[in-house]
Amino acid sequence: MINIFLICNYDFMGLLRKGMIAVLAAVAAVFLSACYEPSPLYGKWADNYGNQITFISDGTFVAKIFTSDADESAVVYQGDYSVIDNVLVFSVSDGNSINTEWDIRGSMLYLEWAVSENRTKQLTLYHVSK
Repeated sequence: MINIFLICNYDFMGLLRKGMIAVLAAVAAVFLSACYEPSPLYGKWADNYGNQITFISDGTFVAKIFTSDADESAVVYQGDYSVIDNVLVFSVSDGNSINTEWDIRGSMLYLEWAVSENRTKQLTLYHVSK
């Protein structure tokens, strides 16, 4: 009789352990998925002058930047981007790289775009869409 009780008790403890492991795994999965936060950069950003940058979640971007305020033609850039702290690194498909500090305040993105080697353009873009 005691042996049957021990066997039943042992099986119950094994099931209890398996159940606890399953519950802990489910709780860990919920916490890990809750910690993921998409980049605030994703989506399309634009200004009233026609400048725009679209950040895609796969790490690519497309930008249309007017090189000067009086210029009526825009340069289209595309390639990959990465974020390192508050620095955006644009790896343009023509082989050039543009590094700029960025800041988002509210729905406004502030950054400095390198138009040429010695000329930059301050951009203040608002979030148009995700």
